[in-house]
Amino acid sequence: MNMDYENRLPGNRDLGLRRKYEQLQAELETLFQVSQVLSRSLDLRETLAGVLGALHDGGGLERGMVTLTDTSTAEQRVVAVHGLGTVRLDDVRYQPGEGVVGLVLEEGDSVVLKRIADEPRFSGKLGIYDDDGPFIGVPIRVGAASVGVLAAQPSSDDTEQLRERARFLEMVANVIGQSVRLSWEVERERQELTEERDTLRRTVRAQYGFDNIIGHTQPMRRVFEQARQVAKWNTTVLIRGETGTGKELIANAIHYNSPRAKGSFIKLNCASLPENLLESELFGHEKGAFTGAMAQKKGRFEQADGGTLFLDEIGEVSAAFQAKLLRVLQEGELERVGGTRTIKIDVRVIAATHRDLESDVQAGKFREDLYYRLNVMPIYLPALRERMEDIPDIARFLTGKIGKAQGRELELTDSALRVLMHHDWPGNVRELENCLERAAVMSENGTIDRDAVLVTGIEEKVSMGRTATRGVDLDDPDLDERERVIAALEQAGWVQAKAARLLDMTPRQIAYRIQTLNIKVKQI
Repeated sequence: MNMDYENRLPGNRDLGLRRKYEQLQAELETLFQVSQVLSRSLDLRETLAGVLGALHDGGGLERGMVTLTDTSTAEQRVVAVHGLGTVRLDDVRYQPGEGVVGLVLEEGDSVVLKRIADEPRFSGKLGIYDDDGPFIGVPIRVGAASVGVLAAQPSSDDTEQLRERARFLEMVANVIGQSVRLSWEVERERQELTEERDTLRRTVRAQYGFDNIIGHTQPMRRVFEQARQVAKWNTTVLIRGETGTGKELIANAIHYNSPRAKGSFIKLNCASLPENLLESELFGHEKGAFTGAMAQKKGRFEQADGGTLFLDEIGEVSAAFQAKLLRVLQEGELERVGGTRTIKIDVRVIAATHRDLESDVQAGKFREDLYYRLNVMPIYLPALRERMEDIPDIARFLTGKIGKAQGRELELTDSALRVLMHHDWPGNVRELENCLERAAVMSENGTIDRDAVLVTGIEEKVSMGRTATRGVDLDDPDLDERERVIAALEQAGWVQAKAARLLDMTPRQIAYRIQTLNIKVKQI
């Protein structure tokens, strides 16, 4: 401090004023230290303990204590103390109205004691205060509500100084109140996020549960059993099957029913990217690794660390890229494009393909060592035509899904189902879903009937019939007229005169039916 300035201070003329000035300076410095402590961390216990330390070291306020209200019990919990020995804070609680703490909260105002022993309500639970010394307790407020108490024992019992010390503690309590409010808001948001996360996990687990995958035929039951068993372990899985059979759905179910369900489920279609982009997408790249690499990027493998990586259409990658992929699968480590640092990863790989990998291995198109690395646990998904009994359930599920997307109720009639059952579905479930969506678009009243299905593009296949119609009972009352005529034509080898006799019609009548029902005659 400048000596000329110091000589002009009132303290040189009045010792009392000088002491007040020095105390004010100390309080300002302490308040600054308190604000710094409160800004360091969101750990409330840690910061409050730091505040009490600052009050002790710079403010002459010893044996500080902070209590906060437990909203579930209305008790006052001691959350921070300076100068306490081995007593556990969680063991010290004040009931509503108990002790000086209760007095402060009842009155909603500061309590200043010149001598602790003179206050009969003082409980002395902590056992750290000098009974012959002074004591100050001030409320901690969040808004208009008193939510706790800040207390300390000043070093002096001078009455005027006690009032000043109380005002200073009130200032500190106001700052603490803001930190408490912020901490509670953060905790509430964290709890809401945790609850939302847990709800989403339950929803996802239910959505991708094996019980929600439609299929009651023996081939599908075998798939479910294999997937349930392999989900328990980190075994690499190779899902085989035609396009549109639901390979990604099975991969989802395996991940979300595995110990890795809390980790990420990352997907990549290997056929959707050229080789140079595929390497960057899977392994990541460093800034400046190639033109356009403006920043460092983690690849799908790193994103899936601790979780599962689903590599769809794995059979489409080139031989050169297969070698790079094999190293990651064997060693569990990779290097980003343009990088030199080796990165360890913990990823479970589920791959899928519609290709005949065995033939590709023999032809030299797919590495044999990579094939064996992927084909640890193969799961074969049957084509839809191999489980026709599942079509009604799948079609009804898809109809509900489409109706939800369109914001209306959709109904699938039995006649429409019979048409669907007579199709070979080379595009599998994906083709079935597209067919039903087109039919829904054409259904103004929300009823998907036979006519709505026939205008979607499978009309010709249905009209040509299936060999199975040879065994159809022509007197079945559930058959509509078009299906009955097609069945008769099938049984008659598409000879119209013979089909007419089966239906007790004349050749002219059946020819008229074929024309009006828009049946394309099959040439045998």
